[in-house]
Amino acid sequence: MREKPIVHQRRTLGETGIFHIEEMELEFSNGARRNYQRLRGSAQGAVMIVPLLDADTLLLVREYAAGMDRYELAFPKGRVEADEEILIAANRELQEEVGYAAERMQLIAAMTVAPGYLFHETHLVLARSLHPSKLPGDEPEEIEVVPWGLDRLAELLQQPDFTEARSIAAAYMTRDLLQRECD
Repeated sequence: MREKPIVHQRRTLGETGIFHIEEMELEFSNGARRNYQRLRGSAQGAVMIVPLLDADTLLLVREYAAGMDRYELAFPKGRVEADEEILIAANRELQEEVGYAAERMQLIAAMTVAPGYLFHETHLVLARSLHPSKLPGDEPEEIEVVPWGLDRLAELLQQPDFTEARSIAAAYMTRDLLQRECD
């Protein structure tokens, strides 16, 4: 395995409510020096939950995605608060966005998006044995909950509003996990 570059200096270029913009002065093992810029999200990262209402039904949410300026269909997600455990954060977000709590939570994987310039992890959690339980969230409008049959996964992947890479990966990873459990 390669040796990581030496970080000679870090400096803040700007901060927003969500991201910290940082420049890093790096020296690689061959002596080459470069400045890299990156966005840093929260150190705790985020959770994305795949709720299984029953053995055959996923629950998705449709909500406004400001980055794309449109409504998107995706799995529920949210940030992990400081000192909050991943599975507790996932169950909290599930109750805030979908109105269900889970008796069984399983961490599937951690994913990154654009790791070349974005320091952020999303922890993918499978939620099962759901029961109604609503917590107040921070969303500006009611989130639409959309049940979707697992047997219609190919159709979901063709939906023009189901484009988020993390949700697409989560759908495949969940399908594969459930198939392995049945084998």
